[in-house]
Amino acid sequence: MDTSVTTADPAHPADPALCEWTLPIDGMTCASCVARVEKALKKVPGVVEAEVNLAIEQAHVVARADTATREALQAAVKRTGFSVPDEVAEGAPPPVVAEPWLGEGRRVAIAALLSAPLVLPMLAELFGGHWMLPGWLQWVLATPVQFWLGARFYRAGWAALRSGSGNMDLLVALGTSAAYALSVWLLLSDTSGMPHLYFESAAVVVTLVMLGKWLESRAKHRTVDAIRALQALTPASAHVIGPDGTEADRPLGRLRVGDRVVVRPGERIPVDGEVLEGASHVDESLLTGESLPVAREPGQRVTGGAVNGEGRLVVRTLAIGAETTLSRIVRLVESAQAKKAPIQRLVDQVSAVFVPAVVVIAVITLLGWGLTSGDWTMAVLRAVAVLVIACPCALGLATPAAIMVGTGAAARHGILIKDAQALELAHAVRIVAFDKTGTLTAGKPALVGHVAAPGQSDEDVLAWAAALQSGSEHPLARAVVAAAAGRTIATAEQMSAQAGRGVMGMVQSRALRLGSRRWMDELGVPVAPLQGTADQWQSQGQTLAWLAQVPADSATGQPMLLGLLAFGDTVKPGAREAIAQLHALGVRTLLVSGDNRDAAGAVGRELGIDEVRAEVLPGDKAGVIAALRADGTRVAMVGDGLNDAPALAAADVGMAITHSDGTGTDVAMHAAGITLMRGDPRAVAEAIDISRRTTAKIRQNLFWAFAYNVVGIPLAAFGLLSPVVAGAAMAASSVSVISNALLLARWSPRGR
Repeated sequence: MDTSVTTADPAHPADPALCEWTLPIDGMTCASCVARVEKALKKVPGVVEAEVNLAIEQAHVVARADTATREALQAAVKRTGFSVPDEVAEGAPPPVVAEPWLGEGRRVAIAALLSAPLVLPMLAELFGGHWMLPGWLQWVLATPVQFWLGARFYRAGWAALRSGSGNMDLLVALGTSAAYALSVWLLLSDTSGMPHLYFESAAVVVTLVMLGKWLESRAKHRTVDAIRALQALTPASAHVIGPDGTEADRPLGRLRVGDRVVVRPGERIPVDGEVLEGASHVDESLLTGESLPVAREPGQRVTGGAVNGEGRLVVRTLAIGAETTLSRIVRLVESAQAKKAPIQRLVDQVSAVFVPAVVVIAVITLLGWGLTSGDWTMAVLRAVAVLVIACPCALGLATPAAIMVGTGAAARHGILIKDAQALELAHAVRIVAFDKTGTLTAGKPALVGHVAAPGQSDEDVLAWAAALQSGSEHPLARAVVAAAAGRTIATAEQMSAQAGRGVMGMVQSRALRLGSRRWMDELGVPVAPLQGTADQWQSQGQTLAWLAQVPADSATGQPMLLGLLAFGDTVKPGAREAIAQLHALGVRTLLVSGDNRDAAGAVGRELGIDEVRAEVLPGDKAGVIAALRADGTRVAMVGDGLNDAPALAAADVGMAITHSDGTGTDVAMHAAGITLMRGDPRAVAEAIDISRRTTAKIRQNLFWAFAYNVVGIPLAAFGLLSPVVAGAAMAASSVSVISNALLLARWSPRGR
């Protein structure tokens, strides 16, 4: 277990007076342990919220910074019988912990070797063999298993009793002690020389429970594979260019913002930064889930942890340490895995009364069989079986194990889930509302069409327009130049911009004007030949620019229309497929946009969106979401995390799409419950899909966890299960719950 202690954020996002602690806790075994630790932490003055996760053995505490201290929290945990490892200073290497020679695996092996001679003679009797060991030898073999290897159950059970509660260890200690004590009493009181003893029941139950916990621990380590994979992405050092231009390797901890870092082909990028020199393709698949490498050149952002492709890059450092995108992703996934899902509240309520109820049932079983049959030996064994099979390990693991694996699988595909509540609510979403610009569309204008006037050619129109715009940084100008890429463009002369009208210049001895319809009217340009096309494009919400040639002398010639250009915000690749996937999931789609009705309607029709609401101000989007939720319908809002923040917060589930250049990431991670790192609208359906699968796993796990007890306890009480079988069933319940959750690790988005 990682013994480091981290402070998640210096201040709680909702209140600067609050701070957060993440405390690792050693020794918890079941849901009752979790409830006991949470109860103790919540009693500490200043604590606002405390959640304990059995699967990762951590407590997440939110408390008032001026009241609660880590020492007080640690003392509260220790009073419950558990321990909190010492804090590790930030930036310091984790302490080296020597592996004890008698690890858990070896302890299980020793227990099995000591228990085997007790069980094998019983199996031989089924085939007519009589190999029963003498009573004193059975006692010699069972005693170290009970009191040495099984000492952990007594320690933890006693700690639970002292705190006024019960747990799995208490049930195991009570049950096996009863079987052991009964056997000792029979051995000492019987004079026949060969009494029927039950040392094997006590020893085998202890061995099986230890085996189950060992297998469970090994399986739990696999649930944090996603975190380990993300943490392993950061290299240990970077090649830094010094003031004299020489390169030197420097540990990441010594880097500073502004340092120039060299990233060679095939290396991982060590920092978040901006490319200063070089061009390459960067593989960001482990960060964003996007399988194709993306091109990066000077002026563009790169993210630490991504793999550089074929080119050498020089990167100016913009973020280091905890402020990098990768570090924030790791914290986000850790936070989601540490939080409890709403459905876990039911489990907590059951666990609070579970152990006392089981003890009562065991006492009733003992008295019932003893008083009615007079065979108190049989009554003790059946009470022992009740105690052993009822261990609530599986209940405590059912929900957090599924959440950990589900959020980890989602993170590998660029879907970052902020908390378990968002994960659980997303499965019930029935309406998804989308922002338009930057979410379903590229967010920047592109030349979507151009047409030449009669007597002109489309190629000439585009070339002349590109010549006029080649020196401009206006978004529409860049769109024209991008559309003409690869063509030979003439040089424009006598260029000048006309405010509110357009641009003018000389191209190949032609006096050209490119601008608005108002300017064309002022110049007397006849636009009638292309008016029909203009009306059609305007109805689709496109922005128009007219191209005309004017005579050098207005007295000797007339202006002539050359062509028409249309600009629009193009839909993202995959946007249409994203809407189709949502419809296949039974989800209704809605477009909520501040754009005019023509532009929003055109995008809605192109993508097949069910309903379009246009000309909605950013502040009013939250009201639209609230109205959709009024009848109890679960609503998700998808936006770029900037001006959509109020709507993201108003929805049941906010999903923030980050941009390919990394902008919007900070706001997205704070405003939404789910962050989609790829910028691909198809990830919305994928997030709902993983939520539904994870929720299904939680329900399956809870069903099996309750079923083991609902079926097993009556069977044990009625004498249909021996303590050995009960111990095996209890161990199998925990392992089966985690194994079922681990099936989520194989999830991948459909069609990818």
